[in-house]
Amino acid sequence: MICVAGLGVSGVAAARVLAARGEQVVVLEGRDTERAREAAAGLAAFGVEVRFGEPAGPPPGTTTIVTTGWPPHHPMLAAATAAGIEVIGEVELAWRVRPEGAAPWLALTGTNGKTTAVRMLTSMLLAAGHRALAVGNVGTPVVEAVAGPAEVLAVELSSFQLHRSPSIVPHAAAVLNVAPDHLDWHGSMEEYARAKGEIFARAGTVVYNADDAWASRLAEPYLDDPGAAASGSPGTGGPAEPVTGPVTGPADVPGGGPTDVPRPARARVVGFTLGVPRPGQVGVVEDLLVDRAFTADPVTGAEELASFDDVRPFAPHNVANALAAATLARAYGVPPAAVRRGLLDFVPDPHRIAYVARVAEVDYVDDSKATNPHAAAASLAAYPSIVWVAGGQLKGADVEDLVRRAAPRLRGAVLLGVDRGRIREALARHAGNVPVVEVDGQDTGVMDRVVTEAARLAAPGDTVLLAPAGASWDMFTGYPARGEAFARAVHRLAEPDGGARA
Repeated sequence: MICVAGLGVSGVAAARVLAARGEQVVVLEGRDTERAREAAAGLAAFGVEVRFGEPAGPPPGTTTIVTTGWPPHHPMLAAATAAGIEVIGEVELAWRVRPEGAAPWLALTGTNGKTTAVRMLTSMLLAAGHRALAVGNVGTPVVEAVAGPAEVLAVELSSFQLHRSPSIVPHAAAVLNVAPDHLDWHGSMEEYARAKGEIFARAGTVVYNADDAWASRLAEPYLDDPGAAASGSPGTGGPAEPVTGPVTGPADVPGGGPTDVPRPARARVVGFTLGVPRPGQVGVVEDLLVDRAFTADPVTGAEELASFDDVRPFAPHNVANALAAATLARAYGVPPAAVRRGLLDFVPDPHRIAYVARVAEVDYVDDSKATNPHAAAASLAAYPSIVWVAGGQLKGADVEDLVRRAAPRLRGAVLLGVDRGRIREALARHAGNVPVVEVDGQDTGVMDRVVTEAARLAAPGDTVLLAPAGASWDMFTGYPARGEAFARAVHRLAEPDGGARA
């Protein structure tokens, strides 16, 4: 009997696939909700039993457990491990059940920017004429996609998924960035980073952010010169060599197996950087995204992939997302013109540095997806003069470095949410001259008051930026609801009587 731990989207998909293969399947779910009951009723048609309640151990007769995000210290998983029962994740299951000749995986992970980069990558693959699908943490369960018609899968993987995926062999794999997050789940920063690094273990091409210390460290074991990833200029592997050859323009856009597939004897390793790329890297020359890795002569020349104007919305961290996507696409053979076309066709997901409106010569930007300090720092770095809207659940994260770096850009701050006091204290230490307003309460009118206070602090030319640095669950059903509330409040502010609504 196979036990599936969790009745979320991935758990339901795993149970269906296993039942279709003739396995006896039991699903365990701790939360007895209306949605869970509906999912259980749907699985009953496949002969899948769902048991509600917190299990202390695996059901009798369990041979394998497929977990969909349960932490490793959960009593049931710990008991299973102690009993010698194999515990794998949904992504590992997907790799094992994929048919012969299944679509290769272009896999990507990171603390922030994963979904944006994977969707950019998918757009580039489609522009090159490939039947591509974005799967994994981005929405579609991998276990459902592996038997589908896609020619290539762009796979977004979280640290939870990578933690129990010991066999996957991506065609190419990338780490965008690594910053403290989910430490309560993993137990330490080192363990969190180790889980992220699992994406490289058997990859044919290793792609890493040369500007990110942790990503560079994870790539080091695969380099000919271990340590080069973190030497020289910060994160670039040494001083950039000048591009002496031509930066060529884009050409026209042309039209699985067993679980024990070994990793290639030596993976190709490619870094991407916001600086001038060294040979073997993809990076930036002036306002161009250029390739010095997948070209005929990477030593003296480079090939143009796109320009800053093609990256939307434009911000340094979004250029990094585009570079990561482009490097994975180039590893799969996508031509330069399709990289550019893919960026132009890409439609950003909501609540990611999304422009809302201009009111009284002040721009309002919704980056509600910035749910940790690392994401908020990237967003704050994109604007020169900011009234910062921040707060929520910090999940134990440290905001000192975030506030210290952002201080020169801050004109004011409006704080909300359960952990706003910690941000206020950091502002007092590092930005004592910045006016701070705290908005208390959890009623539906909070965001109207937040936006009204932000408008009062802002001057023409400023940006009021919602980049909370914390999760939203203390006040909202999720970061989309928080961003929507902010946008609605901004639009009400723009109305003639907007101020009267606060």
